[in-house]
Amino acid sequence: MTINEIQNEISEEFDLFDDWMDKYDHIITFGKEIELLDESAKTDENLVRGCQSKVWLVAEEHNGKIIFKADSDAIITKGIIGLLIRILSNQAAQAIVDAELFALERIGLKDHLSPNRANGLASMIKKMKLYALGHSSKA
Repeated sequence: MTINEIQNEISEEFDLFDDWMDKYDHIITFGKEIELLDESAKTDENLVRGCQSKVWLVAEEHNGKIIFKADSDAIITKGIIGLLIRILSNQAAQAIVDAELFALERIGLKDHLSPNRANGLASMIKKMKLYALGHSSKA
């Protein structure tokens, strides 16, 4: 699936929920579904700067696709990085760099985050795109 197809699928999933408590529960589910990082990867180098909570993010390239793995010490934040991983992981580096993340607006996530969490979200996206940019420049 393309990044846009995944975003459309996620938007449709969120359309099933009327209230934000249910949407937060769904976000938490994304965090439960991600492949966790080994403890040895929880280093300062892999820490996402700008997040109120601790978020560790790593990227590897397999067969021309970028695979992200992450963990967080906060359940909502872990869900948010899980959502981003679902959208961006297993995609070509250039597709990640070029991605417009419209699903975040469409599901209303940005409107329901505190300023600190919104800054953290922006930092996560930036780090993922920087990883992808680094991999695309190697290719």
